[in-house]
Amino acid sequence: MSTPTPTPTPAPAPATDWRTTATPAIDTRATKPKPWWQKTLSSRATSILLLDIVLFIFFSIVTHGLFASLGSIQALLLTGTEALLLALGLTMLLGAGIFDLSLGANLVLSSVVGATIMKAVVAPDAAGNVTGNLGLGIFAGLVAAVLTGAIFGLVNGILVAYGRINALIATLGTLGVGTGLALVISGGADLGGLPAQLQSGFGLAAVGPIPLPTIVAIVAAVILFLVVRFTRFGMRTLAIGSSRPSAERVGIRVPAHLLKLTIMAGALAGIAGFINIAHFAGTSINGHANDALNAVTAAVIGGTLLEGGRISILGTVWGAALAVILQGGLVMIGVSSYYQLMAVGIVLIIAVGLDRISYVRRRATT
Repeated sequence: MSTPTPTPTPAPAPATDWRTTATPAIDTRATKPKPWWQKTLSSRATSILLLDIVLFIFFSIVTHGLFASLGSIQALLLTGTEALLLALGLTMLLGAGIFDLSLGANLVLSSVVGATIMKAVVAPDAAGNVTGNLGLGIFAGLVAAVLTGAIFGLVNGILVAYGRINALIATLGTLGVGTGLALVISGGADLGGLPAQLQSGFGLAAVGPIPLPTIVAIVAAVILFLVVRFTRFGMRTLAIGSSRPSAERVGIRVPAHLLKLTIMAGALAGIAGFINIAHFAGTSINGHANDALNAVTAAVIGGTLLEGGRISILGTVWGAALAVILQGGLVMIGVSSYYQLMAVGIVLIIAVGLDRISYVRRRATT
């Protein structure tokens, strides 16, 4: 009878000395968030602000300090106020992936309706003396202008959000309708004869060195910055712009949200329309042909994506300042208005080109 072969016992594993065991190094550089100051310095808004400063210094030197005078700065601020309000509205729309070509027509129509209502309530005589309730007339003009802008935006929203019409086509159509309606109401001529108190008390009034209308635009920018940064409304706007189907799947009511955005952008255009008539004590129907170009330039240069999904309110502010400084400086050094349009257009093309390059790079790395 054979004896079974015993199974060999495996040798015990050597004891592990914690003092000599190396822990794999973890690279935390990729996951460590950047400090706020580094994010601020590397942002598009900061780059545009620095460019604004460089251009301001350049034009100040070329014009021997005239460009940097208080009167010139206040004129630039007043000019940029309406452009900023339109750009803020467009920035929010672009964040959700909507484009609007009709903002300039909205401003014109709102200013015409506001001026018409104001004249009907105040009814100044041939000498310009007010024969009605001045406060009520100005308030009625303000409400009429803002309400007209909001209704204009409502129509755009219904066409785009519920009618599913391409935003470019829809707003191109309402641009024509709005401009034509303004011409019909005004008889094809600018409306004047508004109370002088409107211009002196608001349109040309200032708090310190800052014009009062500019303060209104700054307040609007601050509110929208907080909305985008800290509210669900801003989060949903960015979600829709990033991916509309995904936003619908998570329960966002996309059409209703888009309608709110178009009404808000329209109301901002209405406020700009009221500021316009307060500034000039009348309407300027033919003075807003390039409003859409300036609004798009400010928004895109500031870092808001045309494709949606990214909003930079601060960048829009500095982008609007860039367009105003560029145009105002070229005027002071005697450059023709034709070249001014070319300059703004070139800046817009460069900004869109840089955005496309960065967008393709981001897509390639994700």
